[in-house]
Amino acid sequence: MDFYSLLLFSLCIVFPVIHLIHSLPWFKRQTEKLKFPAKEDKGISILIPCYNEQGIIDTSIFSMKSLSYSEYDVIYINDGSTDDTMLLMNQFLQLKPSSKQPLRKIAHQKILGFYQSELYPNIYVIDKVNGGKADSLNAGIELAQKELVITLDADTILTDKALPVVNDAFEDENVVAAGGMVHVLQTKTAEPLKSLSLLRANLLVSVQALDFLKAFYITKMSLARFHALAIISGAFGIFKKQVLIEVGGFRTTIGEDIDITLRIHRHISNHKKKKIIFIPEAVCYTELPENWKDLFKQRIRWQKAFIDCVIHFRGFLGKTLFKKPVSFFYLIESFLAGTIAAYVMTGLIVVNGMIHPPSSYMDYLLFFFIYILIFGLIYDLAAVRMSRHYGISFKKREIPKLLVAILFDVLIYRLATMIFIMYGSIAYFFNQNWNKVERTGRDYQTDSETAA
Repeated sequence: MDFYSLLLFSLCIVFPVIHLIHSLPWFKRQTEKLKFPAKEDKGISILIPCYNEQGIIDTSIFSMKSLSYSEYDVIYINDGSTDDTMLLMNQFLQLKPSSKQPLRKIAHQKILGFYQSELYPNIYVIDKVNGGKADSLNAGIELAQKELVITLDADTILTDKALPVVNDAFEDENVVAAGGMVHVLQTKTAEPLKSLSLLRANLLVSVQALDFLKAFYITKMSLARFHALAIISGAFGIFKKQVLIEVGGFRTTIGEDIDITLRIHRHISNHKKKKIIFIPEAVCYTELPENWKDLFKQRIRWQKAFIDCVIHFRGFLGKTLFKKPVSFFYLIESFLAGTIAAYVMTGLIVVNGMIHPPSSYMDYLLFFFIYILIFGLIYDLAAVRMSRHYGISFKKREIPKLLVAILFDVLIYRLATMIFIMYGSIAYFFNQNWNKVERTGRDYQTDSETAA
């Protein structure tokens, strides 16, 4: 038992160390460098599912109507909202019926109407029967007119250079899908491509901002270089439309972002040159929970989605465990070291505390806290430094609050994350509820002008 627990603990250390080293600029591949601009602007359709989004829809429309790109359209999908989402979209966009017809290649719930904005002709609205986020995206794919499809959450704001960067990245014909860089909307400043601000963010939001820096600049960066990126964030995903059609669109599940990423990996598994990439220069901002209740809902849903995909893709992941990097990292790192190890280590602490109290119990806890403290500090500081490498940093006056967030992360938040993982993994087998997080309804366009 000691051997296996030591092996699990070693895996918990080895993988983060690998990602920390592999994400460094020294390991940047030639294919990551966007040396030459695209010859022309590719067509991009932006799909934004909306279910009861009245609190954020005006912010979304404001950000979408004037992006610096010539060939894009935006399709909002009203998924049977029971609030004033559709009413507000009509008010802000002045909708008129559109004659465009769906492809009829991907199944989805009934579309009640398809409209075009009289004020902004490149913005459309689908009004449909409620079917969930995946179903909404499928309806959007059916009516998308462009070569590339971007999926955004309703609370996601693209930065001005995001679409041109995406266009350049997809000059490589072997790229079939990509994920963009996601920052926390509550930390957005008047210079969204240069700085983040924690001054108006509460401690819970601040620590999530750190979490995103680690997840994207370290973990996703490393996994993408291994060709093992298993999750394209639902907040900002980019896909070739034809590939989405070939895999049958999005599966109705609690974790459509993980699911579509793995479906594409499975689809291209016999095509060595095809790839899924991460584009850190394509930046967006998305709103995150501001209280523990909503954070709990979100993280439990994420973990349920992870378990769902372990079960659904067990055949593909098992058969290609030592053939495809995505399968190896998904099963060995994320499932074994990231989920199973949490139960084993917790069980060891409890059992030893009962059999050999109190010295053994305290030894385990002391060792565990020292590991979290030292390793957590290194990871947080490395993530902050990596964000600076890509041009986004915190101003000097942010340092005290940043340090407080780092201490909160290593002492409390990491333990809470382990609880989310353990609870969510078990809760999946009892229900697969989505548990929508409440929007704040804050006007970020106005707020960001005063943030510095």
